[in-house]
Amino acid sequence: MYSMKPRIATPNPWVHTSKPAGRAANFPHSQARLARESGGMFPRALGESGTSGGRLRLRGPGACIAIGFAAISLAAGISACGGGQRQDATGPSGNFPVQVTKAKFANHQKLAATNYLQLAIRNAGNQTLPDLTVTVNTVGQGQPPDQKSPAYSTGSGQGSFNVRVDEPHLAFPFRPVWILEEDYPKVIKPGQPLRQLSKTPTSAAASAATDTFQFGPVKPDESKYVVWRVTPVQAGTYTVHYEVSASVTGTAKAVTPDGSPVRGEFVSTISAKPPQSCVTGSGKVTTNCGPAAGG
Repeated sequence: MYSMKPRIATPNPWVHTSKPAGRAANFPHSQARLARESGGMFPRALGESGTSGGRLRLRGPGACIAIGFAAISLAAGISACGGGQRQDATGPSGNFPVQVTKAKFANHQKLAATNYLQLAIRNAGNQTLPDLTVTVNTVGQGQPPDQKSPAYSTGSGQGSFNVRVDEPHLAFPFRPVWILEEDYPKVIKPGQPLRQLSKTPTSAAASAATDTFQFGPVKPDESKYVVWRVTPVQAGTYTVHYEVSASVTGTAKAVTPDGSPVRGEFVSTISAKPPQSCVTGSGKVTTNCGPAAGG
């Protein structure tokens, strides 16, 4: 027969047999050791508060390296938050003479009848205009001329033709007076018929603001003819303001020959009576209805 010696437990080298000192005495041995070696990195898991847990302290070369990394991170953060060079610091500057040779928008309109807002802008100076920019905004009767629809207006550029409606139940108090047709505004050739604009590509990009449009550089003595196609959807009398700039960024300014800002406005009344419509011989519906035959 075989005989076996009684089993004797061997000591665990990872557990202290003596009672831990300090706050670690309240934990089992394994947790107490983790608390001491982590330097307080896990105080919540062990039941301690974030302020009472032990802390790991760096001394000597380690501390210098940590401070160096912290300084680099701080400098990068300051630069990213606007501590660097201004965006318009290297932009164009100076006054650029500009002349508005054509400004047209119907004074009397009818609901649902398409209209065109037209501007012809000439570079009257001897330098290239950096970036022709036009800002358009609409206000109702009695509203301040600088009241603009905020940047979250629906549609690219639609903010140009919205007005504030003072009705407390509206979550968004701005409503369109005109709907800007898709792919507009467009830059057209002089004398180009408006009815042929459907195949003309769009030439403007709405900038960060929903009421501002960029049309690119303009050489001396050259002009750009810009057209917005809009459809009125709200009756009433409104004023459409426009202002011409030489650039979105930088200190370049478009000015009149006497140095004034290049601004203008249209006052238009929209009738609630819808336009007369008829069907042409080809079966198309149009609002250009002439007198009846033989009349």
